[in-house]
Parts: sequence; C-alpha cells; structure tokens
Amino acid sequence: MKHLPLFSGIFLLISLPSTVAISQTYARNGIVVSSSKIASEVGIDILQKGGNAVDASVATAFTLAVTHPAAGNIGGGGFLVFMNSLGITTTIDFREKAPLKASPKMFLDEGGTLTKGKNLSGKESTVNHIGAKSIGVPGTVAGLYLAHQKYGSLPWADLVQPAIDIAENGFPLTWSLLQAATRFDANSPIPFLRDYFKKDNGQLTQFEELWKQPELAKTLSEIRDHGQDGFYKGVVAAEIVSFMEKNGGIITKEDLQRYTAVERKPIKGTYKDYEIYSMPPPSSGGVALIEMMNLMELVDLDSIEFNSTAYVHLLAEVMRRAFADRAEHLGDADFSKDMSLEKLTSKVFARKRFDNIDRSIASISDSTKFGQIYDGANTTHFSVMDKNGNAVSLTFTLEQGYGSGMGSDKLGFIFNNEMGDFNPVPGATTTTGQIGTNPNLIQPEKRMLSSMTPTIVAKNGKPYLVIGSPGGRTIINTVFQTVLNVIGYDIQVDKAIEAMKIHHSWLPDKIVYEKGLLSPDTRKALEAMNHSLVSKNSLGELMGIQMDTKNKIMIGASDSSSPDGAAIGY
Repeated sequence: MKHLPLFSGIFLLISLPSTVAISQTYARNGIVVSSSKIASEVGIDILQKGGNAVDASVATAFTLAVTHPAAGNIGGGGFLVFMNSLGITTTIDFREKAPLKASPKMFLDEGGTLTKGKNLSGKESTVNHIGAKSIGVPGTVAGLYLAHQKYGSLPWADLVQPAIDIAENGFPLTWSLLQAATRFDANSPIPFLRDYFKKDNGQLTQFEELWKQPELAKTLSEIRDHGQDGFYKGVVAAEIVSFMEKNGGIITKEDLQRYTAVERKPIKGTYKDYEIYSMPPPSSGGVALIEMMNLMELVDLDSIEFNSTAYVHLLAEVMRRAFADRAEHLGDADFSKDMSLEKLTSKVFARKRFDNIDRSIASISDSTKFGQIYDGANTTHFSVMDKNGNAVSLTFTLEQGYGSGMGSDKLGFIFNNEMGDFNPVPGATTTTGQIGTNPNLIQPEKRMLSSMTPTIVAKNGKPYLVIGSPGGRTIINTVFQTVLNVIGYDIQVDKAIEAMKIHHSWLPDKIVYEKGLLSPDTRKALEAMNHSLVSKNSLGELMGIQMDTKNKIMIGASDSSSPDGAAIGY
C-alpha cells in the first residue's frame, strides 16, 4: 500500500514495513528517477560528467538490465519520449516485433482454442505467454542506440560501461530480488530461472551478497564495442538463433537483422494551458491519455471533491470510454493506417463521449463491441531531466515479470513473452478482457499493441512534468490520474504519485481500487450506482519529475510501491 510522504527534503529514503521506500529529491542540475537506486545513481553520474538527458537514459536503461531484470532488460522493448529544452518533442519506438514466421492463429489448437499450460512460476497461463514461441524480436538495444545516435553527446561505450562493471563485479542482492530468487528456485519449471540467481558454487545468492552476472557482462561488452550490431549481428545474434532452434522459438537471423527502432511524431494534446506529449501507436497510452484529459477538461474540478464518490464514478466512466475506443481502433501504425487518431484525440469527440456520461449510474460495458488490451504488470519506467531542461520519459518491459523466463546461459539475459500482447483469437472478444479485434491481430513484423504511457507535459513550451509507470493494463490510468492530479488539482508530483488511484479498463467491467484508500461509505455508494469493485494493494510504480518554474528547481519522486526505486538529483 502507498503511504503519503512524511515531509519534503533534499533526499528522503525511509524504510517502511514490507520493504516499502519513499524516495524524493529536489535538485537544480538534474534528476534521475527509476526503479533501481543503483541505476538512478549511474544516470546522475553521467549527467555530472557532462552528458545530457538522453545519455543518462541510455546508461540508466543498461544498468536496469543488470539490477532490475524483471522488466529493465535488453531482451524486451519499449518507448522513449524526448523533449529538449526548447520544447521540441520526438519519440523512439522500440517495441518488439512478431517474427517473420508468426501468424494470426499460431497459438490456437486444431479446434481453434487458446489452450493453457504452466508459466514460469508453475501457475496456469494461456500458451501465448508461455515458451519460446511467445518471444517477440527484442527492441531495447536498437531503441537506445537510435536515441544515442540522434540525440546523445557522450561516447556510446561510456554509457554502456557502467552496466558492464556492475554485472562483472556484482551488486548487493536486494530483498525484492531475493524474494524472486527464492520463488523461482523452488517453483519455476524453467531451468534458466532456477539457476539465474545462483553463485558459481550452485548456492542461491543471499540478501546483500554480491550477485554477479558474468555472461550478461560479456553480452553488454559486445554491445559496447559494436553498438546495435553487437546484439542483432555477430556472436550474440548467433547464440539467440541457436537458442530459438533448440527451444522451439521462431526468431531467425533474418528477424534480428531486419529489426529497426523507429522515430515517430508524438501524440499531442492540451489541457488548459498545458501541452501533453506521449507515445503514438503501437502504444495505445498516448491516445487514451489525451482522450481522457480532453474529457476531464470539460469538468469543473472545483465542484468535485477529490476521492469522493462523484470523483471515482466520473473517472471510471472516462476510463471506460477511452479503453473501449482503444480496443476498437488501435494497433501498429505501420499495419493499421486508419486508426482514427485525430478523431479520438479531438475536443469535439471528447464532447460527444462526455455528453453520454450519466453522473448517477454506471454505464454498461458491451463485450460484443469493444474491449481492452494490455501489457504484463512487470514493466519499468524512469524519468530524467538535465540541467539544461532536456527531459526523457522512458518505459520498457518484458511483458510479464521476468518475461518468458527463458534465456541462454551464454548470454545472461531473459527474453520477453510479448507475443501474448497480440489478440490471440481472431474475432473473439469476451467479458474477461480477451480481445479479438483486427488492429492487433498477429502478423509478421508487426508490433504488438501496448499500454505503456511515457509522457512529458510542457508549460510555456518547456518540460514541466515527466511521468510514467509500469502496471500492465493499469499504466494508462495511473499516468492519467497523476497528470490530472498535478495539472488539474495542482498537487505536487510526490503527493500526486502517492494519492489514491483507481482503474477501469472497460472489460472486465470492474473498478479496481487501492486497498485502504477508499472509504466504506464511498464503496457502498459506488456499488449502489451499479459499479463492481475489486481491491488491490497498489496500482502502478510511478517515477516522476516536476519543474518548479518559479524557483527553477526540479522535484523528483519514486513511487513508494517500488521497493528498490529512488529519485537521485544533484
């Protein structure tokens, strides 16, 4: 459960029960906020050496591949939003792709049924998330390399080297990593995961013992020396292909050589005097965020008490509409040319959606029409701002926590299971959230639709708020509420991150709320309005930076739900 910050300070790191930590910082020269204190420190070191926000992002991302393997991993993919100090904004799409041998019905049996099996924790899961066929062509290395080549300033090798050093020399195993190590050692059916956290003597690395990853260090050294080609060609690529051939995967040498990251024009919206920039498709986050902010711009927020019944009901109805539109229209922009993006993000469309909201009763979600598609819950996000006011918002993932759980002993990293983010059964949309609409069906070289929502809000043409979150299907809504808190309710970023969040994704037709942060009376009133409610310990792990434009001070905050997260500034 989240806890509100106890007080503000230059840097605050308080140990709370269940290894919860609140981290916030104030700085003038730069801030990095990530899910790993070590990775944040590496990013700050790059800034102090004269690197810009993109340089720090590259170094932070590669370090997360070492210190946050559940999601920050070179075996996956993601999105980067970059705004320079003049307010000029661009994005880098390095979402994974379907292999050339992929097909719309590749996960169905002869009867057209999506079957189930055991996932990496030994629990039942659908086959599109299991095994080597679930692995999409990774994009992280290509995305980081493209960002550096276009917008970085320091030498590439200098940005990769810190991650190599940490992998070779080891770092103290954190409590959260120990919990994963213990779980996999006892339960995982996948040999790679069972051995992943073990030392050379075969014993499991214990809390605060140095965890070393020599194979990953070698892989990162190839990337350091050869850039993007160090991953998609040469010895690393050869070993990836060999692994796929041995384990039933379908990624080939050609898939790796053909993979490219893409620079795309951001999705742009406005909320009063603010400009909002986020990712375009294949991320659905930017479109849904803009649509929801357009809807909320029509509301007199002064008339709605924060966290009241009316507030929760309105947010749920706004979310319901955005997620329904998302499932009907959105997919990979390179395959689905007509996705009605201008309509979905327009003020006129928002007015039409807003006018059919009943403030007294819940709408009905109809699974025969639209639905919702989502990422796995174990994504990771970090935010960076440098002394010149350049900002990066970057979210990347393996899909589920530790992805497919599969990897080569010679490479040292875990592969994603992102093929599970495609619609698995063409034409089949159900009330449980399975979607079958055409825009996100599997096709060779197509990028699967995503919920990731790295976002930068500008004020007077300059970066003002840098925000993003992991959380699977909840990402869009946690980012949406945090942005609304900051620029709608004028709540400072640290408290905006910690404030109560809800989630509604159209299907399943439920309001998910953070346990202990919604009063019994409010829950009863919402149920009387025909809402179905489900509690969860927390929603998202937001990492944010806000610029105090008056005092020219950056405010960084790491969500207390992130056990190893930290906001570091100088």
